[in-house]
Amino acid sequence: MPYLGESAALLTSLCWSLNSVCFTVAGRRVGSAAVNLGRLLMAWATLLLVHQVVYGSLFPMQAGGARLGWLGVSGLIGFALGDAVLFEAFVLIGARLAMLLMTLSPIFSALLAWLFLGQALTLPKLLAMTVTLGGIAWVVWGGGDHEKHPHLWRGILLGIGGALGQSIGLVFSKFGLAGDFPPISANLIRVTAGVAALLLWFGATGRLRGTLGALRDGRATAFIGLGAVTGPVLGVVLSLIAIAKAPMGVAATLMSLSPILLLPVSHFVFKEKVGGHAILGTLLALAGAAALFFV
Repeated sequence: MPYLGESAALLTSLCWSLNSVCFTVAGRRVGSAAVNLGRLLMAWATLLLVHQVVYGSLFPMQAGGARLGWLGVSGLIGFALGDAVLFEAFVLIGARLAMLLMTLSPIFSALLAWLFLGQALTLPKLLAMTVTLGGIAWVVWGGGDHEKHPHLWRGILLGIGGALGQSIGLVFSKFGLAGDFPPISANLIRVTAGVAALLLWFGATGRLRGTLGALRDGRATAFIGLGAVTGPVLGVVLSLIAIAKAPMGVAATLMSLSPILLLPVSHFVFKEKVGGHAILGTLLALAGAAALFFV
């Protein structure tokens, strides 16, 4: 099929956009903690079924201890910790700004690859990072978001934490995927670790009953379910197809379009005033993030 990878990458951006809107709406009804635990439980059940159908087993027991360790830590950092702070950022500053901050993830990934994987950090890459940071700063400082979001700076810090958590999780995933390990199996291990970590945390702090009880909100649960399918399941699978079938730079660029797609959503759904500075700053940030994969 022509342009299969490019089509999958574009659909990935649509999934991330819908995913962030669903979790923003649900988080504002029942809180980010219930959203994080609920969507991971739903994604975990779906992935178990998919793994059974595709590979004939519920869980990849043949993964081995070392691989389970790498992917388990990846899921702990990426899903349990990184997404926990990202979902709180959704609640505090909305999907558009939170997803814009996620364009910092390629920067963190490049820095981590330089520190731990020995990959070169060239001057063009540093310039691309500067462009991304400049675009984000332009959006944040020039748009009056302080008035619209009273907890703006806390939300920004949480959004940055989400981007950092995603990047660290990807580094650990790279080690866990070594030897052509199936991505669906890897994703199931990561989600399983995230679910286990959250259940242990909420259980130890006495918040498990209350967190699960929040899912009695039917509308919030519906949004969480839709977000779980479009995010940890469908979005991840499409992103893997995109990376496998399209050039990395093209796939990464198309998969990073969520902040652009969320501009009209923010205006019409969340009634935010999106000015020209926000559009130009977002384009600038995305251009810098995309450049990291080409230079």
